[in-house]
Amino acid sequence: QVQLVESGGGPVQAGDSLRLSCAASGRPFNSGIMGWFRQPLGKEREVVAVIRWDGDKTYYEDYGDSLKGRFAVSRDNSKNMLFLQMNNLKPEDTAVYYCAARKAKTIISYRPEEYEFWGQGTQVTVSS
Repeated sequence: QVQLVESGGGPVQAGDSLRLSCAASGRPFNSGIMGWFRQPLGKEREVVAVIRWDGDKTYYEDYGDSLKGRFAVSRDNSKNMLFLQMNNLKPEDTAVYYCAARKAKTIISYRPEEYEFWGQGTQVTVSS
């Protein structure tokens, strides 16, 4: 079974940058669909980024509303890791950030309910 572990979160000031990491194990990392989601305190979980890849090729990459241009997802197949680069952080970005994996390898989803595997989350707190 897939296991995911996020890291890299922490307290930052508005305008700072962070890179979150997600270490995956339990399945081959050659291809798949994974995502980053976040859940602000008292709010519903929402999509941050979604990526579909096969080997060296990225077939799909997208971001949640208002995040494109500030956030960027990337991967390192050799290390079985997924990353989320977050730039120009804002207080509204404060949330627990989760890495997730989907069983389907070709059908993209933006819905948290359709991702079966989740990490424990890492807290990002942005202060003004």
